[in-house]
Amino acid sequence: MPALLLLLALACTGEGTGDPVRVHVPVGASFSQVADSLEAKGIVRAAPLFKLYARATGDAARVKPGTYAFRAGTGWKTVLHSLVSGDVLTDRIVIPEGWNLAGIAPRIAALTGQDADSILAMLTDSARARALGVPGPTLEGYLYPATYTFPIGVPADTIIARMVNTYRAVWTPERRARADSMGLDEREVVTLASIVEKEARIASEMPTIAAVYHNRLRIGMPLQADPTVQYALGVHRERLLYAAIDSVADNPYNTYRNRGLPPGPIASPSARAIDAVLAPDSARYLYFVARPDGSHVFTRSLAEHNRAKAAAQRERAAARNAAPRADTTGTP
Repeated sequence: MPALLLLLALACTGEGTGDPVRVHVPVGASFSQVADSLEAKGIVRAAPLFKLYARATGDAARVKPGTYAFRAGTGWKTVLHSLVSGDVLTDRIVIPEGWNLAGIAPRIAALTGQDADSILAMLTDSARARALGVPGPTLEGYLYPATYTFPIGVPADTIIARMVNTYRAVWTPERRARADSMGLDEREVVTLASIVEKEARIASEMPTIAAVYHNRLRIGMPLQADPTVQYALGVHRERLLYAAIDSVADNPYNTYRNRGLPPGPIASPSARAIDAVLAPDSARYLYFVARPDGSHVFTRSLAEHNRAKAAAQRERAAARNAAPRADTTGTP
């Protein structure tokens, strides 16, 4: 009996030694299975006694599934505390603002161990979009950009649903009411917000960029939004030449050739971009051109726009000329 008490005392305490060892607790696993797995990996000793101890404390029925990490010889009390509290290993995934499904899919795939193409197929599945209550044929625009933490081994379905639910939390009754008052539905707001997100390099300019597009829509002028053409092309180009625009002339996302909004979002917009669409600047600008520093010059007439564009080109040329050049002469 003294030897047994000594064993129990030693087994219940201690931080363990060596490198952490991972143990996966499947959904529905019995505590007996969990204890045997822990013993097989050298984490606990005397599994039969460990099972009795866990049942005596009431912890055997409260273990949570997931992937855990313990050192060999970790005390029973410590192990059970982790298993009961669900102190599982986690991974983090960052979805930047303005990313589209083609960019998001590989990040989800890296977390789940699946290939990116299979994840992209899930994200573009119309049945899934309907099941998640998304107002469109795919999830483009509705995976909210944020930093997420998930337990290791979480299925892709859970990740995707969490991202859509986070978007849903952003689409508040107040924002919906504001959209209704403007004569816009949810998909139209998200579509325009995704364009604003892609155009803006400075967040404070979002309401003004949104105003330009609202003004163009109001007078029936094509949006002529470069990001929509790049979406149609499937690649990003720093300079969008007319040849590239013409190469996707029949694509519904070509807003140089088609009036009105494109069929749907081109990326996942932030709450700031959504709010910019719902509360645009009151300015009557119809044009804007990007400067080298990422800011924009906004103008009302085509003549003003052409002058601003020429000035921006001169700024870019001056910046290139001022940039230090590598010494190609060599050294003696």
